[in-house]
Amino acid sequence: MQTDRTSLKEKSLVFIGFMGVGKTTVAQIVAKKLYRDFIDIDYEIEKEFQMPTTEIFNLLGEEKFRKKEKDYVLHYCKQPLKVVSLGGGAFMQEAIREACLKHSIVFYLDISWDSWKERLHMLVDSRPVLQNKSIDDIEDLFHERKKTYEEHNSTFITDNNDAEEVADYIIDSIKLAWELYD
Repeated sequence: MQTDRTSLKEKSLVFIGFMGVGKTTVAQIVAKKLYRDFIDIDYEIEKEFQMPTTEIFNLLGEEKFRKKEKDYVLHYCKQPLKVVSLGGGAFMQEAIREACLKHSIVFYLDISWDSWKERLHMLVDSRPVLQNKSIDDIEDLFHERKKTYEEHNSTFITDNNDAEEVADYIIDSIKLAWELYD
């Protein structure tokens, strides 16, 4: 895949991974430590529609949400010096994957099923794609999405690591890449 000509130091950083893995928390820390603007795509959509994601899904439909999601991601991933957190389903859209990989540095925050399952009780009410799903359905979705998340520039397994540790590792990796490749 062809990349753009933005220098490595200026490329935006995009965080992907399954819902509840900590993308937003880690991305906020990274943005603060690198003095970059932080963008949470779900928050931007909620702000525009003036309602939470679950209501957008229920009242306007997933298709309308995904269209708006695509517009925001395509806009922000092409801008320099941003740190962008994607919703868990965003990277499933091919156009989003291609644009992020072409214009940004994509970090995949990975987690094991067993570790993620421990977070389920905190997530089920606020995540529309988990509504009315059995634990088996959720596990199938988890493993299905993992295959798509494998298209990234760098990965970090978040099991047994807090957000600060993950962010520091990512920042150290970025700085090393800047020294080696730019």
